[in-house]
Amino acid sequence: QSDDGEPSRTSGMPTLEVLRGAGLKNVCCVVTRYFGGTLLGPGGLVRAYTAATQAAVASAREAGQIVEMTSVVPVDVHVAYPQYEQVLRLAQDSGAKVSDTDYADAVTLHLVFKAGEQEQFCAKMRELMAGREEIEVGAPKFAEF
Repeated sequence: QSDDGEPSRTSGMPTLEVLRGAGLKNVCCVVTRYFGGTLLGPGGLVRAYTAATQAAVASAREAGQIVEMTSVVPVDVHVAYPQYEQVLRLAQDSGAKVSDTDYADAVTLHLVFKAGEQEQFCAKMRELMAGREEIEVGAPKFAEF
C-alpha cells in the first residue's frame, strides 16, 4: 500500500502493470506459482509475478504471437496485368496489406485496410483508372492487421 492507504498499482497488480507497460489490451495472463517452502514476502511476490509476466510477453513477441486486432475493411481490386505493379505499389503506399492475389485473365488483389484508410486508396484508383476501376469494398470487420 502507498502512504495514503490506497493499494499501490505496481505492488497490487504486477501482472496487469507489465501488460499495460507492453501496450497490450484485451489479453489474459495467468501466473501459477508453486509454493516451494520459501516465503517470498510481498516484495518478492511482486518481483516473481513481474518477472514471469515479462518472460511470457517476451516469449510471445519472439514467437510472433502478439497481433494487432482492429476494424479492417477488405477491398478486392481487379486490374489488367500491365497495371498490376502500379496498383500494388499504390495499395502498399496507402497502408494496405495484401492478403492474397489471383492470377487469371486479369489480376485480382485481395487487400485489407484499417477501417477508413481504404477511402484514399479508392479515390486514387478512380483517378488512375479514369473511372474504369473495378473495386469491391467489403463490410468492416474486427480482425488481425
